[in-house]
Amino acid sequence: MQTILCMAVVLLAGLIMSRLIKPLQLPAVTAYLIAGILIGPFCLGRLGIDGLGFSSLEQVEGFGLVADIALGFIAFAIGNEFRLSQLKETGKQATIIGIVQAFVATLAVDIALIIVHVIVGDKFSLAAAVTLGAIAAATAPAATLMVVRQYKAKGKLTDLLLPIVALDDAVGLIIFAVSFGIAKAFTLGHVNVVSIIVEPIIEIVLSIVLGAVLGVLLNFAERFFHSRSKRLSLAVTFVLLAVAISMLKFNVGGIHIGFSSLLVCMMLGTLFCNLCDFSEELMDRCDRWTAPLFIMFFVLSGAELDFSVFGDMTIIIIGIIYIIFRSLGKYFGTMVSAKAAGCDKDTVKYLGITLLPQAGVALGMSVIARQELGADGTIIRNIVLFGVLIYELFGPMATKIALTKAGNIIPEHRKSSRGVK
Repeated sequence: MQTILCMAVVLLAGLIMSRLIKPLQLPAVTAYLIAGILIGPFCLGRLGIDGLGFSSLEQVEGFGLVADIALGFIAFAIGNEFRLSQLKETGKQATIIGIVQAFVATLAVDIALIIVHVIVGDKFSLAAAVTLGAIAAATAPAATLMVVRQYKAKGKLTDLLLPIVALDDAVGLIIFAVSFGIAKAFTLGHVNVVSIIVEPIIEIVLSIVLGAVLGVLLNFAERFFHSRSKRLSLAVTFVLLAVAISMLKFNVGGIHIGFSSLLVCMMLGTLFCNLCDFSEELMDRCDRWTAPLFIMFFVLSGAELDFSVFGDMTIIIIGIIYIIFRSLGKYFGTMVSAKAAGCDKDTVKYLGITLLPQAGVALGMSVIARQELGADGTIIRNIVLFGVLIYELFGPMATKIALTKAGNIIPEHRKSSRGVK
């Protein structure tokens, strides 16, 4: 009963907050995150009243399954943007920008935090600096996709944005694997070539292959069903199957084998949208079905933000440096590469701003760091939490402003869904 009650409270809090901040014209994602903060363990949850909020972070983390499933559907939806007809026009530009901006963000944070290490010495290790540089490459696809959908953004910038966000996951995995291997070498005194090079490549390749196979199977299976509801149910089944299989981890000859859920589900969506002639209609129905799931995901994300990081001034200072230099790296890396790729001036000017949000992937990387780097890992985790808190609250707002300035969002003059002028 308590679990079901919490789910109802999460949805209700998100919906109420979205109405309260509507006059401020903020993205719905921001409303859901604020709602999560309010019912989280650092606000109403402190009262310890069942049904009013979450009393601890552990209670919030107990709903981790919701996040796993929601991210699977988000990745599936982003994969649907990789249509061959669009990739012929934007594929080359998206690839160039996606790779360059990730590497520039990593380099900018690496340089800034290595200087911090030189200044403060052992208080902030070189391993922590290098690892945070790698985590800086990751961008949150969820918030970006939700803003694009809420405002029905269309245009050259949007056509580039979603493929870049999708590509960012693969590039981020490689950068993190290499940098984290180097960081562990600083800590342990030896380099593991397998974990730095072999394992991330295997993970990416296997994830793409698994997603492609599931995409072909989904397209084949859909032919046996003709009602819209059953086709929708089958698509949901395959996304859940993809998320479940992606959780498998095993060792082969000393090599750790695993999958990236985001890459698997993206590839599933990509194959399906290019093979199935009614995929657009099905994806539209899927978007409506997943709306409550996404509200729960963002409200829970807000509740999970750990405000205890504000108690350590060192974390705050390094966190601010991390945020500033990651933002500069993302913006100027995108601007330079977009200009080199021949993008229009609005895309060159505003695309970098839309790549600032950071959440799930970065948090996952920080968990790995905390598990394997001891005290340095705890520092990394807290700095990433601080960054995510800022980026998730202000990132969607910045994305909306950038898309509006670029002419991809047309301001609505209606005050309600009833058509009142």
